Amino acid sequence: MPRPVADAHDSRSTAHGLDRLRVTEIFYSLQGEARTVGYPTVFIRLTGCPLRCTYCDTEYAFYGGQWMELGEIMQRVAEHAPRYVTVTGGEPLAQRPCRELLTALCQRGYEVSLETGGALDIAGIDPRVSIVMDLKTPGSGEERRNLYANMPHLARKDQVKFVICDRADYEWSRAKLAEYQLDQRCEVLFSPCHGQLNPTELAEWILQDHLPVRMQIQLHKLLWNDARGH
Repeated sequence: MPRPVADAHDSRSTAHGLDRLRVTEIFYSLQGEARTVGYPTVFIRLTGCPLRCTYCDTEYAFYGGQWMELGEIMQRVAEHAPRYVTVTGGEPLAQRPCRELLTALCQRGYEVSLETGGALDIAGIDPRVSIVMDLKTPGSGEERRNLYANMPHLARKDQVKFVICDRADYEWSRAKLAEYQLDQRCEVLFSPCHGQLNPTELAEWILQDHLPVRMQIQLHKLLWNDARGH
């Protein structure tokens, strides 16, 4: 398999003072999950990802994209005059200039969130950014890639997301919730894997166990069924 494109070590991303990123798409839509679900949001989807989760719904972001200067990205975002901006992927932290982009967005006064898969270091990210970090369940096929050293860097403004494929994933997630006392660190999201787990089943399990988590169903899948640009 070819090497993922934007892994932060491509010389072209560093040729102009760490101010270029490879971008799959920039679009304006409703946030489909996490704390700001339902709010109009500008999404910056960066290209490249070191993970290959079984349920990935953005495989088109693994390769391709176009190189964009930081100023060009900021201009595209400003055209929508948003309050909320989400940097996502792929895996956005696979490109070193992502951190510079996050800070630039915060400096413009946007409410910024970062969606990351949890395999890369989140230390040192601008403290104004709300981090939405996955812990990969066994059903994802990428459980071994979880970087548990990230846990101490989570704050109350952040969120940890578990995408749950079956009962085994649920039990694993419940154990991690207790092991790391995640509800004491940040907000915890349990999300049924679309097309694999009946959301009602997950809701019943959460209620039976009185878990201190927020269940979420991905709004964008209900509205647009994973159509690009939404």
